[in-house]
Amino acid sequence: MADKPVRADKATAVAELTDKFRNSSATVLTEYRGLTVAELTELRRSLGNQTKYSVSKNTLAKRAATDAGIEGLDELFTGPTALAFVSGDPVEAAKSLRAFAKAHPVLIIKGGVFEGRAISADEVSRIADLESREVLLAKLAGAMKGNLTKAAGLFQAPLSQVARLAAALQEKREQQDGSASAE
Repeated sequence: MADKPVRADKATAVAELTDKFRNSSATVLTEYRGLTVAELTELRRSLGNQTKYSVSKNTLAKRAATDAGIEGLDELFTGPTALAFVSGDPVEAAKSLRAFAKAHPVLIIKGGVFEGRAISADEVSRIADLESREVLLAKLAGAMKGNLTKAAGLFQAPLSQVARLAAALQEKREQQDGSASAE
């Protein structure tokens, strides 16, 4: 594609999109053809404050992705494209998009960007299958707590065994002293 002079407003739009691509933890590309304005508003609300859903021209978004150093998205920029820029938990955003797409089949998830590389729609679905960051951290904390409890029990076991051994030895001595004095 030959480089044409770019108008100032388009250059500003590309720069903003480039910043969004760079500063997002993930980006999901969707086709929104057939959704009403009310449904798009509902989608934006379901994504929450951590995800910005915006409609963009394909040529500007493609240029911004290239400027951000992301390759492999060119074939996804066909038809009406909207971008979900995720600044929070990518799992929650992917779950929200998938749930909305199930309720409104006209929303199509095309693919996206995760950790700086292009991913397919199937990979976005796999991300949605993951548990949220908070759940994974809670499971990790529970596993660590269980291991710490086991370790504490192991460290206390020798001390309690020594205490039981000392009590048994004392009992045995008392029995021997008691049987020796009885004879």
